Amino acid sequence: MKITLIQPLMQMRPMDTRLKTRMAPSLGLLTVAQTIREGNEITILNENIDDAIDYDLPVDIVGITVTVDTLPRAAEIAAEYRKRGVTVVAGGIQITSCPESAEGLFDILCIGYAEKTWPLIVKDVAAGNPKPRYASIRIAPEEILAPAYDMIDHSKYLFVNVISASRGCPFKCEFCYNSTPNIRNSFVCRPIEDVINDIKVLKRKHVMFIDDNFIGNPKWTFEFLRRIKPMKIKWNAAVSANVVDIPGMLDLMKESGCQGLFIGFESINEESIRRADKGQNSTTNYDRLVREIHSRGIMINASFVFGLDDDDPSTFPRTLEWIVDHKIETVTSHILTPYPGTRQHARMREEGRITSTDQRRYTTSEVVFSPMKMNPEELRKGYLEIYEKIYSWRNIFRRLPRSERMAYLLFNLVYRKYGRLTDRICSFVGFNRIGYLCEKFSGFLKN
Repeated sequence: MKITLIQPLMQMRPMDTRLKTRMAPSLGLLTVAQTIREGNEITILNENIDDAIDYDLPVDIVGITVTVDTLPRAAEIAAEYRKRGVTVVAGGIQITSCPESAEGLFDILCIGYAEKTWPLIVKDVAAGNPKPRYASIRIAPEEILAPAYDMIDHSKYLFVNVISASRGCPFKCEFCYNSTPNIRNSFVCRPIEDVINDIKVLKRKHVMFIDDNFIGNPKWTFEFLRRIKPMKIKWNAAVSANVVDIPGMLDLMKESGCQGLFIGFESINEESIRRADKGQNSTTNYDRLVREIHSRGIMINASFVFGLDDDDPSTFPRTLEWIVDHKIETVTSHILTPYPGTRQHARMREEGRITSTDQRRYTTSEVVFSPMKMNPEELRKGYLEIYEKIYSWRNIFRRLPRSERMAYLLFNLVYRKYGRLTDRICSFVGFNRIGYLCEKFSGFLKN
């Protein structure tokens, strides 16, 4: 069968450039491709990069990966194909976390793991008796397939050295997709040998693990790090703030090649953390966490969420001061966004605080709810200003670390401050070439 897999056009935030859309290929679509490649002709389209979709090309099945902000565009794509009698399947994080949000927009909803749903979908469509829903929210480690890395067009992306070592997260923060019923009990680590094989397939000396929580199972992480230590690679990953409380973990991370850790600090307000059910965080431990990581020469990419229920206008200058004082190498920040399906969305809906149902606005850069201790304009303004101030020349040099300075400057200048200029250079030189150069020096880019 002819099968086309599509990543819809994403909604850009004010600080984003095309570098964000060119960062890395979708491992989700590559995993789908791997599950059904035998006996089928598969095409992968990224609408953020590729030419306009030709709806009249012959195809039997179209699969679309959906996030909350791309759902309206995914529905438009589906409508065009369905007019032509093509079966359209929707999957991805939004469909799994809140399938009712897509009811009637697609022929088939794929909920959960592609490995256990897509082979059945293809079989049933070929037989002419597909079902409207296919769901599998449990999977054994050995059932998880490696992405079809050989299907990546390297010229389109800055980085292709991305690996997923696990699925899900053991924590259930109120605002996170991992609090939704179809996801919250599905954390699983892949077999260590399979992940090591991915590293070998990529043939790169730097790897970015894109898991929700690389230390979700510390026993697994310890064993994995011991196994990759002799490989002499450099790597980056996202971890929870309790990494500092796991004896020996940071030492082994450094010894095995860790360059940087992405950590969801979320807020410097303890009450905001408590209300968000982020029990793995404690603001009283933040100083020690930063100190222990930096003492090992590891960089920090700190994530903050603004608009939590205890945040007020003073949160922005206080957070900026904390970031600069602690020389946090780079920051990813978001406006609190109550994703449909999460516990937070359900609570805010009951409280009458959801102010917009236009899912195109659910990008974490717009205010779609009523904040508790500031007005929407104050929240939006503070969010935009903190980006400007963090990446001002003054604060870039005030945050300059003692180690990994080249990597630090690459991210702060090439990606953040002068991202639009870098984008234009990449258009002439090639995104993959610039990505390779940055990888050699840094490898610290994570959205």
